[in-house]
Parts: sequence; structure tokens; C-alpha cells
Amino acid sequence: MVDDNANNLLLEEDLLLMANFEVFTAMNARDALLTIKRETPKIIILDVQLPDMSGTEVAKILRDEKETADIPIVFVTASVLPADIDQLLCIPNSAYISKPIDTRTFAQQISLYIK
Repeated sequence: MVDDNANNLLLEEDLLLMANFEVFTAMNARDALLTIKRETPKIIILDVQLPDMSGTEVAKILRDEKETADIPIVFVTASVLPADIDQLLCIPNSAYISKPIDTRTFAQQISLYIK
């Protein structure tokens, strides 16, 4: 899970831990890429706006690597503009969840994308 907002990261992490997910976190793209390569998660939850690189740039890097090309990515974004959503969904094996997240259904939504 990648988000530069510590409050969002903690909330999302807690929701997933309560649903018995194993969770790895990062607050920027560089740390996220290192963690993803080290841990090979079943799913990546990725904020679109990160301080060092956009979430779409991170996703493109992951899609270019054999080891991470097929890991589902769920973007979490406050933007609901159709053009922005279209850009996210052009990335293979991706989905998005709008912020603010629904704390009652977040873990269930994430589980839908795990293979």
C-alpha cells in the first residue's frame, strides 16, 4: 500500500489488517518500488499523487518488470474526472477506488481484485 498521507495510510492499513490481510506500506514511490520487488505482494494499492513520482508512473514501471507485470493495482484517488479515470484504467490489470474510501467496504473491495 502506497500513500504519502500518513493518516490515509494508517486507516487503510488498519482496515486491511482487521480483514486478515498481510500489509506492506510505503509513503513514496521509491520506497514502494523497493518494497514491491522485495515482497512481491498479491495486490498493490497505490495513491495517484505521490511526492516523488505519480502513481501512474509507478504502475508503468511495475508493468515493465516481468516479476510485477501481472500484480493487480488498485489506484486510490480523490480525482473523479472521467479523463483521469480513463488514464488509470488504461493500465492493464488495474482498478480504482475513490477517496474518501468507504471504511465499511474497503477491505471487501480490495479482495475482489486479488487473484
